[in-house]
Amino acid sequence: MGSMKQAPLTLRRWTRAEYDRIVDLGVLDGEPVELIGGHLVVAEPHGSYHASTLGAAGDALRAALPPGWLLRVQLPVALDDESEPEPDLALVPGEWAEYRTAHPSCPTLVVEVAESSLAFDRGEKGSLYARGGIRDYWIVNLVDRVLEVYRDPEPDATALYGWRYRSVQRVLRDAVVSPLELPSVRVAVAALLP
Repeated sequence: MGSMKQAPLTLRRWTRAEYDRIVDLGVLDGEPVELIGGHLVVAEPHGSYHASTLGAAGDALRAALPPGWLLRVQLPVALDDESEPEPDLALVPGEWAEYRTAHPSCPTLVVEVAESSLAFDRGEKGSLYARGGIRDYWIVNLVDRVLEVYRDPEPDATALYGWRYRSVQRVLRDAVVSPLELPSVRVAVAALLP
């Protein structure tokens, strides 16, 4: 047999408006997907360690927040025209009623809890959040048992989405952290990494 030439695959890119429409129609009911850079990405299943850490981190952040702030848990963020990720935690100003007609577009803080998704959360999601103007991005790193704090987004042609974070800190369990927008809010890293 002779060699056959392989045709390149064609990927269809989705806009956020198209994605929202198929969500509204119920096409994706029960499907754990996010729109990341125009592609539907299947979210990884959550093991018990991930789920319990997500709960503990959410409790710790929520308990420290002053009135007028919301902590959204695994809810969509309207990041740009081709991305609607569902970060594990997103801190936004306001009241729930303010988000009845549209998802927030630029959370004050985004937090991902990462075990098997660590490389994806550092690379793809990190570049995406930087491009989206998220100034404060934290990864609760379950592999190394540290908190990774990403700040100062800047353009970088070598990054997947053309942006990266200039500042990356690894914060150990005995430290205390504060969101950039709420410096008076102090959260023990140990409470984020049970």
